[in-house]
Amino acid sequence: MFKWFAGMLSSDLAIDLGTANTLVYVKGRGIICSEPSVVAVADAPNGSRRVLAVGTEAKEMVGRTPGSIKAIRPIKDGVIADFEVTEAMLRYFIRRAHNGSRLVRPRIVICVPPCITSVEKRAVRESALSAGAREVHLIEEPMAAAIGAELAVTEPTGNMVIDVGGGTTDVAVISLAEIVTSNSVRVGGDKLDEAIINYVKRKHNLLVGERTAEIIKITIGTVMSSGSHKTMEIKGRDLVGGVPKMIELSSEEVREAFTEPVHQIIDTVLQTLERTPPELAADIVDRGIVLVGGGAMLRDFDRLLRAETKLPIVRGEDPFTAVAMGAGKALDSLELLRDVSMRP
Repeated sequence: MFKWFAGMLSSDLAIDLGTANTLVYVKGRGIICSEPSVVAVADAPNGSRRVLAVGTEAKEMVGRTPGSIKAIRPIKDGVIADFEVTEAMLRYFIRRAHNGSRLVRPRIVICVPPCITSVEKRAVRESALSAGAREVHLIEEPMAAAIGAELAVTEPTGNMVIDVGGGTTDVAVISLAEIVTSNSVRVGGDKLDEAIINYVKRKHNLLVGERTAEIIKITIGTVMSSGSHKTMEIKGRDLVGGVPKMIELSSEEVREAFTEPVHQIIDTVLQTLERTPPELAADIVDRGIVLVGGGAMLRDFDRLLRAETKLPIVRGEDPFTAVAMGAGKALDSLELLRDVSMRP
């Protein structure tokens, strides 16, 4: 009786539980928040952990906390790495969607990578149920991205989607509300940040943090040589002298740093195309490939993919929110949700 009553007071949610960012869609209201998937916790004397901050506030603490406080990213490579902290993060987003109310039991749709194992699926479901959900549906991220990009996923035609997220890049060919062939590589925005950190350390003997690497990627990051060269002043710790130091980094150097992870993504796309049935491959030639996810906004990434695949590449209208919007559209239509949900 309580569950039914709490369910009546709740708004259904779709959550894009990403490695780098979590987006929350509320039925009838659209996307209400987009925050980093970071939780700041403090170690208590009895050995337990107390949540201090979630999202943007917690991300401000990354690399800047004393020993007793840790800024944790509970999602690694698109799957749950810390069950307890993920549950706390989900509870925060559920309450935020309901203006802080604790008396809620919403239906929740959660987006997960297609490479997820049955154990990892169960961990996502149990985390959401423990955080207060009355019912949990899982949708593969490429499927949600295709719905968000307004592709006809339920028709017998081939649609190809590349979703470049923070932890993984998922490539899938979809037809008749099913993923026909897919491939995932655990390379995304985080690996690009890591590539910048390693390059600057190797080339300039300078140690920079994750947040600085992300700013470099967004500001001057590129994957192709172009006529215009951008530069940026970056600050870090000199590995030789051990003192703070500032250098100037160019966009060409960043492109060089990105070479290995970007080619891993391209190889994954080509492998998926090789395994695509010929009739669906013919549809992809006509329709092109849809590029979504935060990594899709990297400068010249669509041009590089076009050059490598010789196929039309269409960047989604809003690549960053495509997965959350697709999950939200499935939430709005129970028939579509039933068709595209992963089987328990």
